[in-house]
Amino acid sequence: MTAELIVIGAGVVGLSIAAAAQDRGLSVTVIDREGPAAGASAGNAGAFAFTDILPLASPGILRKAPRWLLDPLGPLTVPPAYALRIAPWMLRFGRACAPDRVARSIVAQTALMDLSKAELEGFLALTGTADMLRREGNLQVYESQAEFNASLPGWDARARHGIEFRHMDAGEMAQVQPGLSPRFTHGTFTPGWYSIADPKLYTLALADHVRARGGAIETAEIAALRPTDAGVELRATDGRSFTAAQVVVAAGAFSHRLARTLGERIPLETERGYNTTLPPEALDLRTQVTFGGHGFVVSRLSTGIRVGGAVELGGLKLPPNFRRSEAMLKKAKAFLPALKTEGGVQWMGFRPSLPDSLPAIGRARATPRVTYAFGHGHLGLTQSPGTARLVADLLTGRTPAIDLAAFSPQRFRSFA
Repeated sequence: MTAELIVIGAGVVGLSIAAAAQDRGLSVTVIDREGPAAGASAGNAGAFAFTDILPLASPGILRKAPRWLLDPLGPLTVPPAYALRIAPWMLRFGRACAPDRVARSIVAQTALMDLSKAELEGFLALTGTADMLRREGNLQVYESQAEFNASLPGWDARARHGIEFRHMDAGEMAQVQPGLSPRFTHGTFTPGWYSIADPKLYTLALADHVRARGGAIETAEIAALRPTDAGVELRATDGRSFTAAQVVVAAGAFSHRLARTLGERIPLETERGYNTTLPPEALDLRTQVTFGGHGFVVSRLSTGIRVGGAVELGGLKLPPNFRRSEAMLKKAKAFLPALKTEGGVQWMGFRPSLPDSLPAIGRARATPRVTYAFGHGHLGLTQSPGTARLVADLLTGRTPAIDLAAFSPQRFRSFA
């Protein structure tokens, strides 16, 4: 099979790129190891978190990490069986927490967030998904004056970038979200935090749009890429071979394996995320609520109430530890006493994460015919419209809408 453009990955990033490329006149085939919305795009919190410009890699996380790592069910954990393997990535993560690097990451992250927000409504209109958008905001809650004070530098950084928010006391929070436990004394509401009715249904709708525009979606696990005189050869694990004039690697947590076949070692790791989705009647939820001190959120989807988050740096092969889902659900019941916790469905998925919390967006070193677009961490849905615009620019020879230097896939070469 020969194609003009093959996108590897049928998650929200890959399918958004496919739709944007079709809009530029390119003929597109999407190839995924399992099919559309089979990975992290199915089970995320459903947020377009445009105000979330602060990288996970930061001095603040370094201060919290030792305490969190002592709790195997806490907001951040590394399973002992994976600790040695992830040590080089953790070293790079530590270096990315230096204040000057964090400042550069915030500038780059903000640019991508602003672009994604600017592109969102037009992209939803293009793909026929505008009716799935919600504008319900986000409420971040704090359990003490000290915890609230510790958050203020982050809000100051957002203010400098023009992000709207409002600090609240307990009474004001109750107006936004009734039923919060009185243990939460302070909060901050961000109205510019959008969400999607259901991330899996949205991603499947993107797949339908790509097919309706003449695109093909194939199921195959691509094992290797090889540049040729005419383009790129893709070899699948089942023995099939594909060729394309251009290829986009947007395979989420599996993307670094394909980059390695082109001679590039990109330090991609996996934030394993957990959640439980309860029936829609489980809670009268008015806005997404973030319990930052505990590393999880509670979201209202069209298909239910989702309780999930946290970070388990455990790679792709260890079995799921659903005690993490259970621990978050138990906390959510304590924090929102009216929550009905029966009838939930548990899930675990892989969020692709790079040490500096920025994705890799740009050309492969081995050939300009391969473009990388992966490593968005927990912001894949949020940054999918902007990433789609940038990759479409690269594929069609236009100047990218923002400076891509900070997102260069080759920025980690000095640590190889």
